[in-house]
Amino acid sequence: MSSLPPDPFGSESAAGGGGVPPQWAPQQSAGPGGSVPGGQAPWGSQEQWAGGLAPSSGGGKAKWVLGGLAVVLAIALAVVVTVLVVKPDTGTPAGPLNAGGDSSASEFASANDTGPITIITEDPSCAAWAPIQSTMADSTEKNWGSRDPSIPASGWSPDQRAQYEAVAQAMLNGAEQAKPLAKLTPHRVMRQLYEQFIAYTRAFADRVPTYTSSDDALARTAITAAELILNICEAAKFGSASARAPLVPAVPTSDNAAQPQDPADPQRFLTSPNPTCPDWQTTTEKFRADTADWEKTDPNIPVGQWSPEQKSLNDEVATTMRESADALEALGRRSDNPVVDDFAVLAAQYRRAYVAALPTYQRADKYLYKASLYPTGIILEACNAVTK
Repeated sequence: MSSLPPDPFGSESAAGGGGVPPQWAPQQSAGPGGSVPGGQAPWGSQEQWAGGLAPSSGGGKAKWVLGGLAVVLAIALAVVVTVLVVKPDTGTPAGPLNAGGDSSASEFASANDTGPITIITEDPSCAAWAPIQSTMADSTEKNWGSRDPSIPASGWSPDQRAQYEAVAQAMLNGAEQAKPLAKLTPHRVMRQLYEQFIAYTRAFADRVPTYTSSDDALARTAITAAELILNICEAAKFGSASARAPLVPAVPTSDNAAQPQDPADPQRFLTSPNPTCPDWQTTTEKFRADTADWEKTDPNIPVGQWSPEQKSLNDEVATTMRESADALEALGRRSDNPVVDDFAVLAAQYRRAYVAALPTYQRADKYLYKASLYPTGIILEACNAVTK
């Protein structure tokens, strides 16, 4: 069997970097959020937690960790530099579209990002996030994905208790390291992802001593946020984001953009049920049903090598995804919650980018699709955390 030709977006492993399955089909192991016994996350493909950023060529994990640590050490300086770069001076911002104001007075590089959500083509926080996620992955490699999350703390064996405590501590360590990244990123939606990863990680860790099955949704929310950051960074790293971003129409600006939170104590974006929670469940279930056949295709095959059947499935799924993107955006607007709104529009825009990529599809475009899945997962799991 001949190997695939070089990807024009750049080198990457066929597995998508460090263990991500090469197909869309949901996997049983769901990472630190756990998996529903006998099933998978209700919102779509749930990747292995071990699917971290991998070097595109050579160097190994140590190279990534050392490089990421260097970035972390330079965060304080980088925040200042980033703020100066994205500050408007001639009317054309270098960073995200901003509504105005003086970001130099803020410690957050994203302080003035109040414009519409767009495809993220680069983000200075991605390099530092890679070793953080890789380190957390190491803590979950021993039977975490196969655990039964329905067993409460009162029924744990000593080994199970030790496992939960170790994973919670690894997540807390990651949350601590994510704090400066919330200030570094020039994109408010990335800032929100870091904030919510921190908030839900801490909520889960606090519940571990008295854990019940409903607390699993807290871990799922945190880890889904982490996976979304990963796939946004992968789409940027391998060039699919920059290649497809110009093809995605802009959306209206939100009337109520979320303000930066203190990274040392961010609050969960849902602390009570949102009226749209049932609709998120219904909408995502319909999308999964409508794309079930398409999800069985191999996303690593570029358009030039599609079989007639695969081409037909992709032609059909384009319409489904366009309709789904519109539905997600509408749900977010109805939520009256600025974070839900931003996550919904993020999902919609990445789904639209994936559709725009289909006529010239390359395997790196799969990260656009994955980035469109995880925002809905965050919202659904956050809904579960306040309704179960």
